[in-house]
Amino acid sequence: MASDGDPRVLLAMNLVLSSIFASVVVWGLSYLDLAALTLENVLGLGLVIFAATYLIVLR
Repeated sequence: MASDGDPRVLLAMNLVLSSIFASVVVWGLSYLDLAALTLENVLGLGLVIFAATYLIVLR
């Protein structure tokens, strides 16, 4: 029998991994001169990734 684990740990992992992924993507877009590497861009993309993965996992 498998345990689902503590939801707070899953949310924290989602937050950390979404933030890291968003910063790498925004850095790459900045390197290609397609977007500016700003905290607002990283936070915005991180929020979108966090929400998308949260909704996908709930299904």
